[in-house]
Amino acid sequence: MNVVTLKSFDKALDRLNAKIKKTAIKRLMIFSEDPYQIRLNNHSLSGKWSGRRSINVSGDFRAIYQEVSEDEAVFVAIGTHSQLYR
Repeated sequence: MNVVTLKSFDKALDRLNAKIKKTAIKRLMIFSEDPYQIRLNNHSLSGKWSGRRSINVSGDFRAIYQEVSEDEAVFVAIGTHSQLYR
């Protein structure tokens, strides 16, 4: 799957510590090869994120994306569970 990131996602990614950032990039690469790989815990969201999906990055960190077509996903946010779902 083709992965696209919003500028706001890139800025949030740059603010993460180096270890989490490296893990996030690895998870995006895994996602591009197999979006439903078990380690990603890919799942749909509700509430303010309705229509979007989330993958696990590391521990409490999540990345939120929206499928725009069968072969393209746009990542819109990354952060801790509490940062994203308040």
